Amino acid sequence: MAIPLPNRQLFIGGEWKEPVLKKRIPIINPSTEEIIGDIPAATAEDVELAVEAARKAFTQNKGRDWAFTSGAFRAKYLRAIAAKITERKPELAKLEALDCGKPLDEAAWDIDDVAGCFEYYADLAEGLDAKQNVPVSLPMETFKSYVLKEPIGVVALITPWNYPLLMATWKVAPALAAGCTAILKPSELASVTCLELAEVCREVGLPPGVLNILSGLGPEAGAPLASHPHVDKIAFTGSTATGSRIMASAAQMVKPVSMELGGKSPIIVFEDVDLDKAAEWTIFGCFWTNGQICSATSRLLVHESIATEFVDRLVKWCKKIKISDPLEEGCRLGPVVSGGQYEKILKCISTAKSEGASILFGGARPKHLNKGFFIEPTIITDVNTSMQIWREEVFGPVLCVKTFSTEDEAIELANDTHYGLGAAVISKDLERCDRVSKAFRAGIVWINCSQPCFCQAPWGGLKRSGFGRELGEWGLENYLSVKQVTKYISDEPWGWYQSPSKL
Repeated sequence: MAIPLPNRQLFIGGEWKEPVLKKRIPIINPSTEEIIGDIPAATAEDVELAVEAARKAFTQNKGRDWAFTSGAFRAKYLRAIAAKITERKPELAKLEALDCGKPLDEAAWDIDDVAGCFEYYADLAEGLDAKQNVPVSLPMETFKSYVLKEPIGVVALITPWNYPLLMATWKVAPALAAGCTAILKPSELASVTCLELAEVCREVGLPPGVLNILSGLGPEAGAPLASHPHVDKIAFTGSTATGSRIMASAAQMVKPVSMELGGKSPIIVFEDVDLDKAAEWTIFGCFWTNGQICSATSRLLVHESIATEFVDRLVKWCKKIKISDPLEEGCRLGPVVSGGQYEKILKCISTAKSEGASILFGGARPKHLNKGFFIEPTIITDVNTSMQIWREEVFGPVLCVKTFSTEDEAIELANDTHYGLGAAVISKDLERCDRVSKAFRAGIVWINCSQPCFCQAPWGGLKRSGFGRELGEWGLENYLSVKQVTKYISDEPWGWYQSPSKL
């Protein structure tokens, strides 16, 4: 099924603009390894133009054109974007599947979530109007104080390739709802649908410069954007290593950042579970999105009394997963995003084997697929806690397994990690689930499931998984600053100094 890819440029100041240095990056279909198009490659020169456009849109007419309009005004644009996204859902889902290898059914689900996220933040933008001038109770009657919530300014939004349009929307929608103007820099490995978001914004008449979109390489576009002195905040989703570099750059100007970084999340399966239900959630929690999820519950801790039977059940479920071109009906596991990622994952599996772990299932290219960056769902056993496969993020369809004997041991093993993004517990004993949930050192906990995500609920982690929260009301707060306004309301002089008129 041939789908023509749109030939787009950079989106700056409401217009399509060719990169200053006229560079472009090839788009490689991860299913076929063929070049199917290209995207523009921004450099520091384009970043300069985009920041200037965003700054102009923020300050124009003293902010009365966007930043300090009513939330209801901005909500109209967010709803119009949501409607256009819904209208173009079939096309956008196919583009997403072609670009990053995501199964088509999953990509379609993501596009629904994109539209839903814009709608949700339209509601919160309207609600922001009622939260202005909120009075603060003071101990002195001669003063009155209130609070204003104002947009933080020009924001840089740097997003990953595993949920190209959805991860961008998690940042774009609340930033625009708050009244910020933004420069979005999606991953060079999957920018196609983000550039289509630019076309949607153009079609709905979003004021020029409110959202600018620069595709390009991290060092050439992301780095100058993150370090730009006229960018007021950086919101980043990606690897912990890149996040650390962005933080160091922002620190030079004491610039606020929010970070959603890597993970190595645990899933604890107790002995009282329904084996099939637990098995499906376990493989969904690790193999969904082709295993490329920062919150993947890729460390399975299973009670020793059911371990053999449960792992056997996992293998039976894995054998039923359809691995194919993402556009094929019923595909449930597509290719990983790139050749580089493919090699990295296979190396992680090879290292696990050399360290003494056992590859129980998968671990290689599926036999029926000769091309594409496909890796079988992989289950690794005989793992100890010092192994790389247990401690480091793989970002691929790889599950490692360890047993435990007591609840305390399971919690200790679960929390023994540098990361703290997600964690899951599966048990019929709901009191135990609540205890374990409280004991987890993670920002997101799932009980009797893994990976469900709703735009109304906060998302983010602890430790090296980052800080700050996206989604929900917390996501909007990311892009707002709080201003205290206090006024003196007495007719009496303050009287601290002796008045010259009384001398």
